[in-house]
Amino acid sequence: MKKIVFLSPLLAFTLFGASIDIAQMPKDAPRIDATQQNVIVSYNNSIKEIKQSVVNISTTKKTKQNEQLNELMINPFFKEFFGNRMPDFKPQERKSHSLGSGVIISEDGYIVTNNHVVEGADEIIVTLPNDEKEYKAKVIGEDSKTDLAVVKIEAKALHVAKFSDSSNLLEGDLVFAIGNPFGVGETITQGIISALNKNNVGLNQYENFIQTDASINPGNSGGALVDSRGGLIGINSAILSKGGGNNGVGFAIPSNMVQKIATSLITNGKIERGFIGVSISDLTNDVKELYENKQGSLILSVEKNSPAEKAGLQRGDLIIEVDGDKIKNSNELKNTIAAIMPHKTVTLTYERDKKIKSTKVTLAKMDTSSNGAGINGNENIIEGLSLLEINNKVRAQYQIPRDIEGVLITDIKENSKAEKMGFREGDIIIQVEQTRIASLKDLKEAFKEHQKSKKRLYVNRQNFVVLLVVP
Repeated sequence: MKKIVFLSPLLAFTLFGASIDIAQMPKDAPRIDATQQNVIVSYNNSIKEIKQSVVNISTTKKTKQNEQLNELMINPFFKEFFGNRMPDFKPQERKSHSLGSGVIISEDGYIVTNNHVVEGADEIIVTLPNDEKEYKAKVIGEDSKTDLAVVKIEAKALHVAKFSDSSNLLEGDLVFAIGNPFGVGETITQGIISALNKNNVGLNQYENFIQTDASINPGNSGGALVDSRGGLIGINSAILSKGGGNNGVGFAIPSNMVQKIATSLITNGKIERGFIGVSISDLTNDVKELYENKQGSLILSVEKNSPAEKAGLQRGDLIIEVDGDKIKNSNELKNTIAAIMPHKTVTLTYERDKKIKSTKVTLAKMDTSSNGAGINGNENIIEGLSLLEINNKVRAQYQIPRDIEGVLITDIKENSKAEKMGFREGDIIIQVEQTRIASLKDLKEAFKEHQKSKKRLYVNRQNFVVLLVVP
């Protein structure tokens, strides 16, 4: 048996004939005793300015108490059962209230927040720090795909948050989360950046989250995540929690994305995204062996007459750069293309048959109802509907049971044909006439097949089947 020999001065040992040197930090690192120097460690100077830019947002939404019961009563199966004896329930209107936060980005009253804070609100009230006055706010623009919105109040000379470049962030950076959790007033929590570029969380369509262990609680949504200088690095968006409390995993939308989206919403009132027309995926370990580059976005299919097809891109091409910027995965490509304005020409660098090639692509305008940065698989089949094909990620996000197949309605434009026909957000289209629907392709083909002036369309609404008549 070989002996084990420990050598303290060299911090090395011999084990079965092997000698290993262990790397050590310097032993002479000084310790600073703050109490002996009569100082208080404080970050007050870091946050005293930007905390004046974080506001409280209170919203009011009118709802009907008997709405779910009415949905049950309009179900055709229940109508057939009750016949003329159907009870008449008059819905009672009530108001629901919620709280969130926002960040002032202009002296004249523009405020950025989360879309879910103000979405569907009938009234939005903003209160400023150290000011009891209530300001009525109006929505300037909303983008559900990034969960960002801009509202405006009539005010002047407001404290404006200064943006930091979120591309310079590093894991371990000290951060502060400022918001209004639980409606108790301004609250500041401190932590570090625990991860960057988080995607596939299932919260938004376009994700590039900053992950932090700084406490982000209910009501912090739309508030500021700031660095140790007091610069805005993100908008707090969500927590990962089973019970609703903070478990040390919070997510914020990076400031660079916030700046682009907010600027576009203020300028145009909406977001216009670039579109190339491809279906994409990440490289798996098996597929990596077939390519020289081990990072990038793999093209699975190319849509006919799309910008990608016109540029000569093919299935199996691995996109590795957009205008010289490296693409690590499909999420990066999706976010990059979506951030570029339609009709702009970009240079895509890609690998094909282990050779590097490049091509110029003039971006088209993405359909507002599209469910991907490069994929336009969702045309406006019915004016005003935003549709989403159901996959495992969508099932988890919207809590859709495994036994339900169809196409999910994610959004309905106000005063659109879809709204007048009776569609509701969250409905799942399951059948058109006698054709069962399991995908967007099924839905398109069903509409082509049934060319009647009117057709029966069945939706699953909160686990009840509702029949709608569609022209």
